[in-house]
Amino acid sequence: MFEDSPAPVRVATQDKQSNDQFLYQGARGAAIRILSRFERSDSYLDKLLEHELRTGGLSHQDKALLTELVNGVTRWLSKLDWVLTGFYHGEFDKCMTPVKNAMRIALYQVMFLNKIPHAAAINESVEIIKRIKGEKSAGIVNAVLRNITRNLENIRYPNQNEDMVWFLSVMYSHPKWMVKRWMDRWGVEFTEELLKANVSRPSITLRVNGLHTDVNSVETWLDEQSIPFTKSMQHGNSLLVSSLRDITSSEMFATGQIAIQDASASMAAYLSQAKPGMKVIDLCSAPGGKAFYVAELMKNEGSIIALDKYEAKLRFLYDGAERLGITILEAKTGDARTFQSEQSDIVLADVPCTGFGTLSKKPDIKWKREADDITKLIPLQRDILKNAASLVKPGGTIIYSTCTIESEENQDNIAWFLQEFPEFTLDPAENYLPAEVCENGFMKTLPGKHQTDGAFAARLIKKA
Repeated sequence: MFEDSPAPVRVATQDKQSNDQFLYQGARGAAIRILSRFERSDSYLDKLLEHELRTGGLSHQDKALLTELVNGVTRWLSKLDWVLTGFYHGEFDKCMTPVKNAMRIALYQVMFLNKIPHAAAINESVEIIKRIKGEKSAGIVNAVLRNITRNLENIRYPNQNEDMVWFLSVMYSHPKWMVKRWMDRWGVEFTEELLKANVSRPSITLRVNGLHTDVNSVETWLDEQSIPFTKSMQHGNSLLVSSLRDITSSEMFATGQIAIQDASASMAAYLSQAKPGMKVIDLCSAPGGKAFYVAELMKNEGSIIALDKYEAKLRFLYDGAERLGITILEAKTGDARTFQSEQSDIVLADVPCTGFGTLSKKPDIKWKREADDITKLIPLQRDILKNAASLVKPGGTIIYSTCTIESEENQDNIAWFLQEFPEFTLDPAENYLPAEVCENGFMKTLPGKHQTDGAFAARLIKKA
């Protein structure tokens, strides 16, 4: 009898999926479903969105709207909630999660998307909540949102003269602890510029794959596709575009002539000064962007061990290498803290970090992280650095890199490393990269200042 029990479970699952598709239909419905799952779980927003875009059966136009709504609401979450809390009769925080997110996506459209009529944005959310929770909840959503639209010019925000941290936290939608931390470190003016950059829609950066093509050919193709672009000021093989549109489904992408990689990541890889014939170990490789660029610098001659802790991620390494025409990469599973191998010329240690340099592209990070995550990550980062020291041969190079702007994870770790391992010296980044992205021997980029993510890299040489 018990052997037959899985069948009803599959049917029930199929029924639930069909019901969800009815209740949460369209781009706005999918946005509510994704945002609600994100709020109730530890899932990464980009993974939830990627799954929906791949399996949801949406049109190209609806995919674009879904992406805009999910990222936009998450980017501006605390500002939206401030406004909704002020107009909601009762405790907005205690609203049912789908109801909250229905109001958030409608308000985001009202406040930030000029091309969508207010009435259309509100009506869609009202109809979705009517299907999910009934007439009463839909009536509340309708009343709150229409009241806001009538009073948009009269919304009161925190008084900056009374509490600047609270004011910036709401106006630029960041956690208060993060705003206070950055204000204490950098002052009000710099912090506000950083917050502005973090809530701006990010550009997408294309790196030209020199194994297959050149910058001029890619620029010509972008012109032919009527895709506006600008050249990176710091990295000659990087081009910034305002949106992906169909780039990832284009022949140019499919044939590996371009890769999507922020210029800060490209510069960190370039800092390795990898040459043909070298042996390289990338300790925290997936999805493989830095290893792929290093392979290009090596002209696809030599060897690269691309390591990741999780076997499921190896497919990103193999798929990416195949698309880009890279044959020297071997993907392996292993712990970056303990992995052992023959000593190499270069070890890349792109360590797990808070990711605070990528908030414009990954806005969910600021809501998932806490202040003590910074100190919690440091032992892991230092353990990886220690192991990297054992894997590089005399005269070889370690590239330590992060995508965060926190000094504890960056220059403080390098200061510790150089004290613990006196056989290593810092080779100044200024010797290899534009001066404007370098500081005190390190590569340091900041959102809003360098047209890149916030990132850090150090080139460490083992004495021969």
